[in-house]
Amino acid sequence: MNFEAQRVVEALRSGVSSRAVGHYFSSARPELMKQISHKLDLVRETGESSGMVISGKYGEGKTHLLNTVFNLAHSNNMVVSLISLSKETPFDKLYLAYQKLISNTYLPQRLQPGFQHVLQDITPNNPIATDLLSFTSKHLETDKLFFVLRSFLNVDDPDDRYLLMADLEGDFMNTTLLRQIYKRIFSQPVRYAVPFTKTRHSMDYFNMLSHLFKLLGFNGWVILFDETELLGRLGKKARLKAYNNMASFLFPERYSRLESTFTMFALGASYHEDVIESKHDFDNLTTTYVDRAQREPIERVLNHIIATPQLQPLNQDEILTVLEQLQVFHGQAYNWHPNLDVREVLKVSENRGYLLRTRIRAAVELLDQLYQYGQAGDININELGQPQYQEDLLPSLDECILD
Repeated sequence: MNFEAQRVVEALRSGVSSRAVGHYFSSARPELMKQISHKLDLVRETGESSGMVISGKYGEGKTHLLNTVFNLAHSNNMVVSLISLSKETPFDKLYLAYQKLISNTYLPQRLQPGFQHVLQDITPNNPIATDLLSFTSKHLETDKLFFVLRSFLNVDDPDDRYLLMADLEGDFMNTTLLRQIYKRIFSQPVRYAVPFTKTRHSMDYFNMLSHLFKLLGFNGWVILFDETELLGRLGKKARLKAYNNMASFLFPERYSRLESTFTMFALGASYHEDVIESKHDFDNLTTTYVDRAQREPIERVLNHIIATPQLQPLNQDEILTVLEQLQVFHGQAYNWHPNLDVREVLKVSENRGYLLRTRIRAAVELLDQLYQYGQAGDININELGQPQYQEDLLPSLDECILD
């Protein structure tokens, strides 16, 4: 058996997108992928940063698209971060999003996340260290990272080194502890030009990382945010704060210092109607922020979301291509040769609803039955991809009670 092919088929059967599926099933939506590839080329060639939003219905391939971009970026020697926004990763609190993002940041050719090993190889007199210290002392909102990095590059005590590395990964140390460590190393006090506050200055850490990745010779940093529609669950002020944070990634040329960075947000298709309109985000913005300069980045984000076209369902030719690939992988996974016209697979999947992932799962089930039994019966997957149960086959409560 081909275990890699088996892993891909199992991922498709579960309906959960994965990097492996994104690697092998990357031919759909060629026009959109061409546009994204062009943006990545601009990042590599010019160092300019940019961002975009993709919008689509549930089950139509947003997460799969992000995984495809993940693999494309890695093949271009770019660092990639991929996270889903959630209650534990709220985008109005950028310092929490940073912690989650760091634990899901992958350097090219690395299977495990993290960048600790590359920092540990940088010595104090290394040109990268000199450049990074200059950058963090002069070009960020605060100079806290200058003191953290200078301490990290020169520290000998393993406990202090661990605490400093934890800070760089988002577990921010308090000022008192940093002062103590810095004074032990350099016999000098820490004097901030601007005091650091994690609720206001967390973007400094993103900016620092983008500069570091550039110094390390990578061709850029790709940041992928999934489940962005969960911003709609935030309260009014928290949601506006999240939009303001999005502006730093979507329009970095104006609102941040990100270098060689491309960011994508994947958003549900109904967000405009269900959140921006229903929750009156433009009205809330006007009443919350009197200052026009404060409103501007949020207005740009809202207008960008509204103007984002939806992902179109795959056409028949694109679906046929996917199903042909699926047949090949199923045969490789279980060492057999499906003797089936792919149009028959398409016909079966067409009766299982409009969701792309559900149609793929129906096709997998068809191939499973042919492989195991040599023929296929009914395929019991509904539009939501859940098993169907016949009510009359279930015993009543009275039948379960013994006399």
